[in-house]
Amino acid sequence: MPHGPDLSISEVIRAELGAPVLVRRLDSSPRSDVSLVEFDGAPAIVKRVTGGPDAADRFRNEVTALRLAGQVRPSPVAALLAADPADLVLVLEYLSHTRPAEVRWTVDYAVALARLHTSPTAGLPPYRGAGQDDVDAFLSLAQRLDVPVPPSAADELRAVLDRLDGDGAGSLLHGDPCPDNAVLTDDGIRFVDLEGAQRGPAMVELAYLRIGFPTCWCVTALPAAQIAAAEAAYHDTRRSLGHPTTGDDLTDACVGWLIQGDALVQRAARRGADHWAALTRADWEWGTATARERLLHRLDVVTTMTAGHTQLAGVAALTDAMRSLVRQRWPRLSTLPMARNNPLTAGD
Repeated sequence: MPHGPDLSISEVIRAELGAPVLVRRLDSSPRSDVSLVEFDGAPAIVKRVTGGPDAADRFRNEVTALRLAGQVRPSPVAALLAADPADLVLVLEYLSHTRPAEVRWTVDYAVALARLHTSPTAGLPPYRGAGQDDVDAFLSLAQRLDVPVPPSAADELRAVLDRLDGDGAGSLLHGDPCPDNAVLTDDGIRFVDLEGAQRGPAMVELAYLRIGFPTCWCVTALPAAQIAAAEAAYHDTRRSLGHPTTGDDLTDACVGWLIQGDALVQRAARRGADHWAALTRADWEWGTATARERLLHRLDVVTTMTAGHTQLAGVAALTDAMRSLVRQRWPRLSTLPMARNNPLTAGD
């Protein structure tokens, strides 16, 4: 997006919002250009969706999700002020931010997530999480690490996928509900960047708090007390909006994130590669942790959650053995940073 007063913004948007003046470019993913712009003196965020043959689909998806979630009050998303499909440009409400108390952000995050999940879902694509290819690749990883695979593990993992596929398919999922896609305002947290929005099981995103924000560069661990308070707030919010809770057992969702190889790399690098095979050859950094550190954290979480779980006895044995082997093979791996303070974006 060009700098200076002559922005490449169509007459469609100019006619609706007024004359644009660029204030500054903002940090964004490789697949979008984002700027703070004033229209006749009023601040707004201008986002142009770029990169890849699916850019038009991602634009339509985000517009659809913003309009659907915008029906909830208080809204869990930034308001969509204008959109031009010809240029793949969205204009969003500029969200002024505030700073939360040190521990409070997790509760505010969970409340906003519950509001988002109870939004209408018409027109959104179905959830696409871990699949059979992920099961096969994860079990192959165990074999490459010389970890025996219990006979029941493959069937148990397939059953997890079946349960996730059929559970709570009516929820509006953000697709990437990371701390840097959330802004804490005076009215609560509002989400941005909904290109990956889907309709699917709410538990896969509520599990972010336990599994460590798996699709995020800023992957972190949370103290148990913060997780418990946030999950309670999530369920309370759903009930207050007249929606059933998702249940307290997030084991399946965490198992799904553990085996999903795409959760080791940023969004632009997902789909089509066996990241588990690459992991045995080399480690790589992404944000706050390496790929192997992400694996170790997820193995810790799933091993704890599956202990004594009758439907996942083979998975429990497998992840426990893999965790031990990973620690022995790569003894210098660090634990994930502990997010005691607020990791949310400062708004700009």
